[in-house]
Amino acid sequence: MAKDDDGPKHFGTIIGATFAILIIVMMLSMTLVTANKETYYSAYVTEASDEKTQLAQVTDMRASLGGSSGEGYKIRNTLSTPMLVNDWEEPHRTMLVIAGTEKPIDETEATAIHHFVTELGGKVIVATDGKNANRLAVKFGVTYFGETLLDESQSWQTYDDDGVAGNENPTNVWGISGIRNDVVSGEQFGMNPVGCSDTMLNERGDDLDHCRMPVMFKAPTAMRWEALPTDDTSNDDYVKRDVNVLSKASDGSCIDRIGSNSCDEQDNPISNLSLIIRMDYPNVDVLDERKIPGEDGASFGSLKATGSIVFIADDEVISNRFWTAAKAAETDVRQDCNTESTSCWQRHLEGDNGWKGNDAYFTALIYDMMEFDNEMLPFSIKLKMEEFRIVFDESRHVTGSISNPFTETMSTIVLLTSDNFLKWLIVLNLLLLLLVAIMVVPEKENWRHVFDLTRFRERPEKIDPSTYKQRMREALMTKIRVFYDLTRDEMAIKTPAEIQSMIGDPRLVELAYSQNVSYSPEKQRELLQTIRRWGKK
Repeated sequence: MAKDDDGPKHFGTIIGATFAILIIVMMLSMTLVTANKETYYSAYVTEASDEKTQLAQVTDMRASLGGSSGEGYKIRNTLSTPMLVNDWEEPHRTMLVIAGTEKPIDETEATAIHHFVTELGGKVIVATDGKNANRLAVKFGVTYFGETLLDESQSWQTYDDDGVAGNENPTNVWGISGIRNDVVSGEQFGMNPVGCSDTMLNERGDDLDHCRMPVMFKAPTAMRWEALPTDDTSNDDYVKRDVNVLSKASDGSCIDRIGSNSCDEQDNPISNLSLIIRMDYPNVDVLDERKIPGEDGASFGSLKATGSIVFIADDEVISNRFWTAAKAAETDVRQDCNTESTSCWQRHLEGDNGWKGNDAYFTALIYDMMEFDNEMLPFSIKLKMEEFRIVFDESRHVTGSISNPFTETMSTIVLLTSDNFLKWLIVLNLLLLLLVAIMVVPEKENWRHVFDLTRFRERPEKIDPSTYKQRMREALMTKIRVFYDLTRDEMAIKTPAEIQSMIGDPRLVELAYSQNVSYSPEKQRELLQTIRRWGKK
C-alpha cells in the first residue's frame, strides 16, 4: 500500500529545475543588459549600422597586419577570455591585442597575461581609455586615470574642404611618439627629434632608436607608472625590465577629473601624464617547438626571448578612423598642421614630420616587439611573417543581445576549466552534491514493492517486524468482511464464535484470536499464502 502523503520531492528534480531556472535568468539578464548595444573596436565587424560605428572598429588594423596584402602575420582571435594565452603554441612569437575594454579584465585574466609576458616571452598591446584594464596594468606598475585628458598644447584640428580649421578641442590630442626609447629622457621638446622617414620605417634598423612619429588620439585618458618592489636590484625576486614612455602629454595638460573642461582646477591631476608606455622583459627562457625541416621532427629547443607589453591611453588610436591618413582625411583630419600654431606637431619634429596615419607607427612598433631581431631564432622563422601570430581579444566587447549570452557562457566555461583552483573547486562541489543526494534519499525498502503508478518515485518506509503479525491479522479480518459483504459496523457486532465459524480454517482462527503465539518468518509466509487462497473454491 502506498502512503497517503506526497512525501519529499525527488532530489534530482529539484536540482534540475534549479539549474534550468538559473540558466534562464542569466540569459535574460545578459540579453537585457546588452540590448540595442553596438560592438566597438572589433577586428571583425565589417558591416556596422552606420559610418560612425564602422570608423570605431579595428578591421583596417587586422587587414593591414595580416593576409597577402598586409604585413603577413597570421591573424587569430579569442572570443572567450584572454586566459587562454598560456595555452598557445610559441607564445614568444604571439601578440595579444586588447582593443577597448568595455568589460573589465578580472584578476585571474590579469595574472594569466602577466605570466604570458614575464614568463613565456609573450607580446601584448592594451589600448583603452577607461579603468577596466587597471587590474592588469597595476601588475606592471601602471595606472589608468580613466577620465579624459585635456591638452591645449598638443591638440589637432579638423579642416573643411576650403581649408578652414575648426575650433580647437583640447581632447583631440597628438603625441610625438618613439618606438624603442623613452621620450622623457630624450627631452621630447628640447632638441627637436628627427621624424621617422619612409626609408627608416622600411629598413627598420637602428635609426628607429632616435626618430619620432606623430600619433593621433581622440579623447584619451592618461597613465602613470611607478617602480615595482621587484624592480629593486637588491631584492631576491628582482626581474630585469626596461620601461620606456613612448609618448607623453605636454607639461600643461591635465586629467579632467571634475568635469570642468579646464586645467586651472586644483583637483585635476597635472604633469607626468603618459600616453604610451612600453615594458620589455629580456632574457626570458622559452621553448620553441617549431619543427626543424628534415630532422625527424626535432624542434629548435630552448632560447632567450623578450616579453613585451605596451599600454596605450586610448582605444580609438588604433581604430579605422586614424589607421590610415586617407581614411582620416574623410573625417577632415589632415596630415599636416598649421606651423604658425603653437599646438602644431610639425614645430617639434625635424625632417620628415608629416603625419602618415597611425598605422605607420604601430606597424613599426609591432614589428619591433616581435622576435625578428632574435639571433637565436633561425632564418626559416625570422624571414616568414606567417610564423608570428597576432590574436585580437574579442571578449572585451559588449556584443549584441542574441550572441552575448552564448559568448558569456563560453567565457565562463573556459574560465572554469582553465584555472586549476576553480577546476578543483568544481570537482569538490560535485562530490558534495553527490554526498548530499546520498544522505537525503532514504534506503530502499527491501521486502515489498509499491505498484501504485501515481507514486512510482516514492520509496516506502521500512515496516517494523514486530508489527507483521498484527498487519496479517488486519488483512485477514478485512478479507472476511469483504467476502461476506459486511459493513465495518456489522462486522464489529459479530461475536467471536460467529467470526470463527465464518473463518473455518483452524490456522487462521489461531492467527485471529491467539495473543501468545509467535510465528517464524517461514510460518508467516505460509499464513500469507493461506490468507490469499481463503475464500476461493
